This record gives sequence, C-alpha cells and structure tokens, in this order.
Amino acid sequence: MQQHDVVIVGAGLSGIGAAVHLETSCPGKQYTILEARDAIGGTWDLFRYPGIRSDSDMHTLGYDFKPWREAKAIADGPSIRRYVRETASEYGVDRHIQYGRRLKSAAWDTPTACWRLSVENVTSGERETITCNFLLMCSGYYSYQQAYVPEIEGLRDFAGTTVLPQFWPEDLDYGGKRVVVIGSGATAMTVVPSMADKASHVTMVQRSPTYVVSRPDKDAIANFLRRILPEKLAYRMTRFKNTHMQRLIYNRSRVAPDRVRDTLLKEVRGHLGPHYDVDRHFTPRYNPWDQRLCLIPNGDLFDAINRGKVDVVTGEIERITAGGVTMRDGTQVEADVLVLATGLVMELLGGATFEVDGRQVDFPNTVSYRAMMYADVPNMVQTFGYINASWTLRADLTADYVCRVLNHMDKLGVRQVTPRLRPEERNLPRRPWIEDFSAGYMRRVMHLFPKQLGVDPWRNTQNYALDRRALRNDPLEDGALIFGAGELAAAQDNLATESAAVSAG
Repeated sequence: MQQHDVVIVGAGLSGIGAAVHLETSCPGKQYTILEARDAIGGTWDLFRYPGIRSDSDMHTLGYDFKPWREAKAIADGPSIRRYVRETASEYGVDRHIQYGRRLKSAAWDTPTACWRLSVENVTSGERETITCNFLLMCSGYYSYQQAYVPEIEGLRDFAGTTVLPQFWPEDLDYGGKRVVVIGSGATAMTVVPSMADKASHVTMVQRSPTYVVSRPDKDAIANFLRRILPEKLAYRMTRFKNTHMQRLIYNRSRVAPDRVRDTLLKEVRGHLGPHYDVDRHFTPRYNPWDQRLCLIPNGDLFDAINRGKVDVVTGEIERITAGGVTMRDGTQVEADVLVLATGLVMELLGGATFEVDGRQVDFPNTVSYRAMMYADVPNMVQTFGYINASWTLRADLTADYVCRVLNHMDKLGVRQVTPRLRPEERNLPRRPWIEDFSAGYMRRVMHLFPKQLGVDPWRNTQNYALDRRALRNDPLEDGALIFGAGELAAAQDNLATESAAVSAG
C-alpha cells in the first residue's frame, strides 16, 4: 500500500502548479499526483476542437512563478498544453505522476491522521488503497466523462454528424459542409469562426445572446516590457496590470452596468456596421458580468460574419430534423454537421465521495472556509478558480496557502488541521457558494455545492486582490482553523457546553 505525505488529484494546470509549490516551499514533503487520464494538461489536453484557446490572457492564466514567453497572450490549446508540460518537466514534478488512476472515495481517520483513498486503475478497473496525511483536490470543476446535452426534440433524428466539443473526433471532415453550432458561450464563440475557414457555411444558433468583447491576441505592452526588462520583472508588471484591469472592468460592471453595456454594444456595432441587428443577436437580457464575457481575439467572429461565412440565428429551437434545425418562429437552418456547444456538467471534487471518521460528508450542507476547505473536514483543500478572473490566479494562491499550512503544522508538531464554525457563526444565514452569476451550467448544480456565509473567513469573495492579501498575510490561527486533533476536540466540547447553556437559558 502506498503512503504519502500529500496526494494531489489531477495533473492539469492546477495540479502541476500545486506540485511545483510543494517542491519549492515544502521540499521535505513526499507526494504523488493521481491523474485519471494518460496525459498532463487537464482541460488543455482533453479539449481538441478547432480553434481551442484560452479566454483569459496567459499573463494571468499562467503561473505566478513561470513567465509566459510567447508573443500571443490569448493562446491556443497546444501552446498552453506545451506550457504546462514544460513546467512539469522543468521542476521535476512529472516524475511524481501516476497516470490512469481515478479517485473514487476518500475516508479520513482521526486516530491515524490520514486519508485512506480508494483509487481505481482506469485500465483494469481494479481498486487500490493509498494513504496520505493531506489531500489536495485539483480535479477541476466539471465532469470529464460527460458533457451537458439539453433535451431538444428530434435530436436523434438528425441524419448528419453530431459532435460534442468535449469529445471532438480527430477524423471529423467538415470541409465544404454546412455546420450548425448550438450555443453562445466561449466554446461556440471559438469554434464558429474556426470552422468557417473550411466549412461552406456556419450558423450559430443561440437561445439568447452573450456579451462579447474583441481584443488583440497579442499584448503589445507585455511584449514591449519583455524586450526592455528582465523577464520575471516584465511578467510581474504585466500580471499586475492585467489583474487590476480585470478587477476594474468587473467592478465597473457591478456599479454602472448600463454604461458598460452601452460600451460593449457600441464596439460590436462598430465591427458589424449599422445594418446588423445587434439588438437581437448580441444584446443579452442580463447585465455584463452576470455571466462571463466572451473574448473574441482580433474580432475573428465579426470578420467571419462580415465575410458571409457565418450567420447568427437567435430564438427557441422547435426541434431537430433529419436535415437541420427548425426554430419556433418557423426558420429552417440546414446542416450537415451539428455541434452541441451547450455546456459542461459541473462536478464537485471530481465526483469522489468523502467520509470523516465513518460519517459521509454532506457537502451541500457544509460551509466552505476561504473557498478552499470545508467545515469539519480535516486536511483537505480544493482548488477552484475565479469566475470573474483567470483560474490560475486563485490556484496559485491556494497552493501557496497549502504550503503555509503544512509548514505551520510541522512547526507545531501536529498532523491535523480542521476548519470549524465558531459558536457565533453557526446560525448565520447560508448563502450559495457562488452568487450573482446566472450562467446555466452553474445554476443547474449550485444546490449541490457547499455554502458560504456573509463573514470572513467563510466568504467566497471572487476578489483576487482581497484574497491575495488575506491568504498571504492573515494569521493562520484565526480561531476558525484549528490545528491539532486535541484542540479540535476541545473546541467541540466548548461548543457543546455553550449550546447547552443557551438551551438552558
């Protein structure tokens, strides 16, 4: 049976980054990485659809410790995959990866201060047990095994080829064919102009529009700074610039949504001209940043529309037919290839189940600590990025915080650390883990996710600057994060005493 100090689940962007932080900040810790697939890269290895790229700039989606060196800040999938693999090799963390290993369940045992992991060999289906003191979940936020497919009447009647972007076939031939892409999110905005280069025509069918913004794929300031300054300094300055710009735009969207909407739509009209129906096809019913903005590098979608290679159809779908799509208003859209860019299936903690001392963890009724740990769940951290900024900004902060915690545990000579609600916090109103975000893929499952409170350290702030200060500078022993099993037992006894006194009163 394998035994490790730390087990990292997932060898994607987050998992590789977490391993590097362990290598550099906790060099004495023995760790392994469990990866269910047979390759490094996570999302950036799984998705292979045409044009796959980042929807955040790589100076913030990249790691804080490894500068992004390529000229394009909005990078394609292969470039990002190369970056992650290069990082793993450069820091030697690739030697710690066990491929084809999927975590199925985890059980914490307080007397031995360890997690017992039931791990499936993906190839053989056999199970093995791995133990560790600390568990770092970097398995992402969606299921790799299934994509979201809405119930559309007649979907099975389609006589052409139906494709899910998450499982793109390598041999798909769409040259000279009519393509319909159903969806209006980041995937659709990417695949539509990319497929237009070979297809005879591409139609994007959307139930409702999404806000889009066009930006150059190259950051001129970043490339200039890299020419005149040391690489790491230039990278830090660009990262600072871009994180503050992201936050400025998000805050502006919260306090002056009408002005931001007008600015965004004015830009779209500038690209598509006065005769295009921007109100119908590019004006959402919600405010900016109630859902993520879709990035259009170099205006490629607008160019494809202006060239007549792409059109947009907005409205409700009546049904799918053998030859295409029938809209509720009677519009017929012919298709040879149907792409369902309809979203992801969100999944908490890679779909694994968890127990603490024989009791199954009920995550929907659990409160999250600093958006990464869970009340009464010891020695486990989940990496989950921001919805309003680049994923890796929070992934780096999370990994850095884990190292702080591990080193503090060693300093104290304890093997357990557990977040616990303080007496005054136990009856505070529970709020959804992610608020003010109306994207369908989150609304469908948010009731299955942990909750947050309106007070620190139980908030999910979605604020990088605030989190950066707190996670790097706040005292670890804050009264809610309890180091040591004995101290936790004492806190439980105190809580029971106070509860009894309140009841008696």
